[in-house]
Amino acid sequence: MRIIPAIDIIEGKCVRLSKGDYDTKKVYNESPLEVAKQFEEHGIEYLHLVDLDGAKSKHIVNHKILETIALKTNLKIDFGGGLKTNEDLHIAFESGATQITGGSIAVKDKETFLGWLKTYGAKKIILGADAMDEKVAVSGWQEESDQALLPFIKSYQSKGVSYVICTDISKDGMLEGPSFELYERILDKTKKIETLVTGSGVEDREVIGVNLIASGGISSFDELPKLAELGCEGTIIGKAIYENRISLKQLEAYILENGKR
Repeated sequence: MRIIPAIDIIEGKCVRLSKGDYDTKKVYNESPLEVAKQFEEHGIEYLHLVDLDGAKSKHIVNHKILETIALKTNLKIDFGGGLKTNEDLHIAFESGATQITGGSIAVKDKETFLGWLKTYGAKKIILGADAMDEKVAVSGWQEESDQALLPFIKSYQSKGVSYVICTDISKDGMLEGPSFELYERILDKTKKIETLVTGSGVEDREVIGVNLIASGGISSFDELPKLAELGCEGTIIGKAIYENRISLKQLEAYILENGKR
C-alpha cells in the first residue's frame, strides 16, 4: 500500500481543515516546499497536493507551488482542487503533476472529465469520490450533490477509471479513524472477474477492482496495516502527521519493511 502524505494549500501555506470547513483552518507551515522535502527525506515518494483556494475559486490557483515542489523534489504529485477546464488540466501537468484528481468536475461536467480520461489515460486521472452520508460532495466539499457514492464510483469504473480517492468527509481531520466499513464495501462492490486465456488455451480468472486510495480520519499508525489488509492501494495521511500522531520515522520504517513506496 502506497503511503501518500497530504499538503493542503490556502494562500500559499500548508494548512489543515476539519470536515472540509474553511473556518477551521489551521496553518502548520508557511512553506509547503519545506514540508514536501521533509517527506522526501524519510523515503516517501508520493504527495497528495490540494489547492483549497482553487477548489473554492473553481479554477487552478496554486500551480506555482506545485511547480516549485515538482522542480525541487522527486515526489510524484497527485494534484487536485479547482480543476474545471482543459486549460486548468494543462497547467497542472505542465507544472509537474504526475496525476490529477477530478471530483466536482466528474459530477458537474461528465463529458469534460471523460475527455480527460480518454486524452491522458486512466493512470493519470484519479476520480475524487468524496462523500458526506454517502452522497458525493463538490466545490471543495461546500455542496452536496444528489449522487449516491457507490453508483457514482461504479459508473466511472465502467468508463475506464481505475484510481479512486474516497474521503468520508465526516471523518476528515477529526483523527477518529478512517471509514473501514465504507472502504470494504467499495472494494467488494467494484470487484470484477475477468477470464483470461493463457497461451496453452487454459482459462484463468483474475479479480479486478478499482485502485482505492483511502483518505480521511487516519489517526494512528496501527490503522495502516488494516487498510492494506482490506486491499486499499494507497492511503492519504494529513493531520495525523502534522499533529504527531504518526511520525515520519514510522512511515519510513513501514515503507522499507513493505518494499513499496
